[in-house]
Amino acid sequence: MSDGILTTTVVGSYPQPDWLADRDLLKANLVPRVRLRAMWRVAEPYLEEAQDDATLLAIRDMERAGIDIITDGEIRRESYSNRFATALDGIDPQPVLIRDDAGRERALPRIVDRIRRRHPVEVRDMAFLRSNTERLAKITLPGPFTMSRQAHNEFYEDLDEAVMDFAAAVNEEAHDLQRAGADVIQLDEPWVRNDPVSAKRIAVPAINRALQGITVPTVVHVCFGYAAVVGQKPSGYSFLPELAGTVADGISIEAAQPRIDLGVLRDLAPKKILLGVINLADPGIESDEEVARRIEAGLKVVGPDRLVPAPDCGMKYLPRPTAFGKLAALANGAAIVRRRLQ
Repeated sequence: MSDGILTTTVVGSYPQPDWLADRDLLKANLVPRVRLRAMWRVAEPYLEEAQDDATLLAIRDMERAGIDIITDGEIRRESYSNRFATALDGIDPQPVLIRDDAGRERALPRIVDRIRRRHPVEVRDMAFLRSNTERLAKITLPGPFTMSRQAHNEFYEDLDEAVMDFAAAVNEEAHDLQRAGADVIQLDEPWVRNDPVSAKRIAVPAINRALQGITVPTVVHVCFGYAAVVGQKPSGYSFLPELAGTVADGISIEAAQPRIDLGVLRDLAPKKILLGVINLADPGIESDEEVARRIEAGLKVVGPDRLVPAPDCGMKYLPRPTAFGKLAALANGAAIVRRRLQ
């Protein structure tokens, strides 16, 4: 990450422009596990160029807002995980319909053979970001435990073996992303809280395998889901202190919308904490002072050298003006607290 004080960052995604993506279709499909190519408004021969243009807009918005560590906005992705997961050998993208715990029917890819990475997936994304900004650049990958819970297993007798094969595939990609110029690599692992019993058995070894040999700073992000999809959130994590056992340098959590007890952060020492101080369920834009108060609440538990202010989660479901305003408030709020510390 950075040795600076209260370095700001985004979690990952930024709103895709309406001319690029059918955002209503995206919202109607919750968070897609299989490819959702119908959401793209631009025909395939021109899609990559259009995604490049939209990525440049996202990069410039993050720079103009004053964010220190930026991403490519995940503009080329239909969800944070499906593009990488469905590009792996052993995954059949033809979906099977499975009813989830909430009774909703979800289309899931199928695990039909041993999982392997056949080619780079996000390396061009990282190279494009690196060549178009001088800011610190972060790229995100879906975590191995989460991907194993977003697919229907028809091959492995022991799902833990699938988790570790996902981890090996992520590790290969992460090394290529580091060579492509990533300053920070983040694993998104929201599903560890949905299945904490299994997570306590396999998630930490899988995360450590996925990050094995990576020398740039690394982060694990855990959340309760996009605010646009999950309205009511618990006030605490069922799997958080265990992440202190990972090799990741930082842990990213949401705290603004669920208003969790920040005392839990003591269990994560000495890791850096990417603290969610922007509530993505609130359609309004926080004032600079409101953000500063949330940061100062975190500083009661975590020192300023370990606290990295961030939004709660990815911002892809927000209107673009709202996302920009919230990021500007994030940068301004952090600047206020820096001045007070000085």
